[in-house]
Amino acid sequence: MPITSVTTDTEALTLTVVADFTVPVRRLWDAYLDPRQIERFWGPPEYPATFLRHDAFPGGVSNYYMTGPDGDQSRGYWEWVSVVDGRSFEVRDGFSRADGEPNTELPSMRMVFDFAETALGSRLTTTTLFGSLAELEQLMEMHMEEGMRSAMGQIDAVLADLTAFAAGRVTELQRIDGERARISRVIHGTAQQVWRAHTEPELLQRWLLGPDGWSMPVCEFAPTPGSRYRYEWVAADGGNRFGFTGKVVTAEPIVRLVTTEAMTTPSDPEGATSPVTLNELTLTPQADGTLLTLVITYPDTETREMILATGMIDGMETSYARLEQVGLPV
Repeated sequence: MPITSVTTDTEALTLTVVADFTVPVRRLWDAYLDPRQIERFWGPPEYPATFLRHDAFPGGVSNYYMTGPDGDQSRGYWEWVSVVDGRSFEVRDGFSRADGEPNTELPSMRMVFDFAETALGSRLTTTTLFGSLAELEQLMEMHMEEGMRSAMGQIDAVLADLTAFAAGRVTELQRIDGERARISRVIHGTAQQVWRAHTEPELLQRWLLGPDGWSMPVCEFAPTPGSRYRYEWVAADGGNRFGFTGKVVTAEPIVRLVTTEAMTTPSDPEGATSPVTLNELTLTPQADGTLLTLVITYPDTETREMILATGMIDGMETSYARLEQVGLPV
């Protein structure tokens, strides 16, 4: 068990949990900021978590749910208040309704996570600050302390899994609920470089090509909310032309880009008959580069499976490998 101490202060209205680990601070930090890793220990073993969104920047949001053995779900959110890279972050943590909106009938609380180096590795001090004694007592009655102990008991196993989340691994696909898929890859480059490579047309045309033998003659993109974009590809023999078009929903340099997407063909240049997806790209700095997380929401499960069966992930891995080789700006 990594937990060293748990202290409840009813005067200061705080719950402080101290945990020690035999890994460097950066390894522990990355585990908390990577949705693939934190969802393996944020919920107790009998209530594993799934993160639908996990931002690591001030003003960002994380949305997650925990699923019980009978399929029942408990939902929560974080509102990110501050981030000091590799040292600390603060969030407002609360409960959510089924539609993802905050459940104001239950209390929310501030949580401060402080990471420090120790002689044996690293120490995490998590301080939860409550709005009132009644709220503190309510959450203690909901077994908050027991839940934290149970959840944090899983961290060591995640930290020991050094290969599963390392830079250099191929593009990873996870189906995170009925309509959504999460695609993850660590890119050997800074968040600034990866952001530019995804938002500057001349850079996109270097690497966003899929398998060898294709070119991208049309690339119109500007990271401006409300603007429309268009990509088109063509095979070396001039055939099989297709593309994508959509709208930029959100652009928060250099951390988050949200777009809609519909496939275009010569017979359907506006993608009117194509399923429309919502693509949420988040960039998170890591020790070995930048974690690229892309959550795609499809109209339904059938559409998701049909598109994934096209070999899409293999094509994305080819493109991301090319991005590291020729697509990153100097």
